[in-house]
Amino acid sequence: MLFTIDFYQEPRNLLFLLFLVVTIIQLYYFWFYHARVAFGKNKASQTSTPPVSVVICAKNEFENLKNNLPLILEQDYPSFEVILVNDYSEDDSFFLLKSLEEKYKHFRVINLRENVNFFAGKKLALAVGIKSAKNEFLLLTDADCRPAGNQWIRTMINGFVSEKEIVLGFGGYEPEKSFLNKLIRFDTIAIALQYMGMALAGKPYMGVGRNLAYKKSLFYRIGGFTSHYKINSGDDDLFVNQAATGNNTVVCLNPAGFTYSNPKKTFWQWFRQKKRHMSSGVYYRKGDKIRLGIYSLSGFLFYTLFVLTLLFSVSIEFIAATVGLFLWRIISLMLMHYYSGKRFMEKKLFLYSPIFDVLIIFLNPLFAISNLFYRKNKWK
Repeated sequence: MLFTIDFYQEPRNLLFLLFLVVTIIQLYYFWFYHARVAFGKNKASQTSTPPVSVVICAKNEFENLKNNLPLILEQDYPSFEVILVNDYSEDDSFFLLKSLEEKYKHFRVINLRENVNFFAGKKLALAVGIKSAKNEFLLLTDADCRPAGNQWIRTMINGFVSEKEIVLGFGGYEPEKSFLNKLIRFDTIAIALQYMGMALAGKPYMGVGRNLAYKKSLFYRIGGFTSHYKINSGDDDLFVNQAATGNNTVVCLNPAGFTYSNPKKTFWQWFRQKKRHMSSGVYYRKGDKIRLGIYSLSGFLFYTLFVLTLLFSVSIEFIAATVGLFLWRIISLMLMHYYSGKRFMEKKLFLYSPIFDVLIIFLNPLFAISNLFYRKNKWK
């Protein structure tokens, strides 16, 4: 007997139809967007080495600056300066930075000595650093980030081919043995698959301030952060969302161009970080919000409808088809994370991807809902 579906005579069959639709949507995002990162090649081939200004903002980051700044200052690149904006730090950063400034001639420190930051977050400090930069090519990172090696600047700047004005880099997290650490690293790769994959498909919508490059002229042309200065986050993703196009944006997939930082140690620290990152999403362009909303909603419905379809299936054929679709989507998920994990130096995380995927899909709505009830502007 052939397996047929009569949606009009049996309303319960509509559950399977809905499950089929959301599965197809999820597979579309996997294989049309994410696969570009998982299986793509880094096509950047810039051979020149234009002068670069690396801009970093810091507030009470003594230990991170002590560990990471020398790695940035000693990059293998012919012409670059490093600008550190010390935003009213109350620790010993001032003395450390002064000693480094005396040692490295290409290092400049800007000390904001008064708490006059009328911008939300670190946007004022970053804008001051960008304005002080001598060079057209800007490379941004955070004080708690270390470059993958001494080719970081060269690799990121290689992305500025043709008329490109923005290079989106990957900012990963240092591995630890805890469950939370693995979850954070998985989430970071999942986000990278999304924003890098869409950028490679000509739909860039965000970047991460841990590793981002763009031209100074672009910053001035779109008015810097003025359109979203009241928002505590967005110095990276909202800027890219406003300035990036399918023609002026490129993605760096070369591991030599990655950065790494230490992740949060507790769930509540990570929870607050995720809330802050997600708070800027409501200000994205309409088309970006629709695409991201469809992906998130279809992921949530995928697991919900899978359970409901199994519970209310009318035949063994429906159960078999439901399980088959479920496995197809899970296998696709694992393939994306296996190959992207190799690229992002996270070869074993794909083994946890089915579990972490469920957790992230059901945690993200909690992060978003919590922003409706409590928002607080912080530097970082």
